[in-house]
Amino acid sequence: MVGTRLFVRSARGFTLPELLIAIAVLAILLGVGVPSFTQFVRDQRVKTVSFELFSTLVQARSEAITRNGSVTVTPVSSAWTNGWTVTDAGGTVIRTAGAVSNVTIAGPTSVVFRGSGRLNAASTPTFELNASGSGITTRCISIDLSGRPISKAATCS
Repeated sequence: MVGTRLFVRSARGFTLPELLIAIAVLAILLGVGVPSFTQFVRDQRVKTVSFELFSTLVQARSEAITRNGSVTVTPVSSAWTNGWTVTDAGGTVIRTAGAVSNVTIAGPTSVVFRGSGRLNAASTPTFELNASGSGITTRCISIDLSGRPISKAATCS
């Protein structure tokens, strides 16, 4: 048989040991990454809610100065986690925020800004935002008597 050539085809795909090793590596990476991702999501949730509350307080102060009258920020149904409402002295709703999930907010019964932008209070109100879990994530928003909100990634003390 002169001129006959033998062609050997290589097998395509993965062998069973290669597939098992790839699945084992993927399982290890997921086992390490999922807890970190869960903590990341928890941190982002608290940051998002704290930014929303912070921006609401800044806007309420600005509206009080613009309107030269009192502007009040109050929680919905006496709980900040149910959301909050910003109203002027006449009762007109300026801004509302919806309920937040998986974040607890401890704060005053309300925050009132006078027409000067200063607080109508004798003490500085603070808001403490928490997301529970294996690593507790906490943020604090405090308002000084001049009316400026300050946010920090720590507990209120």
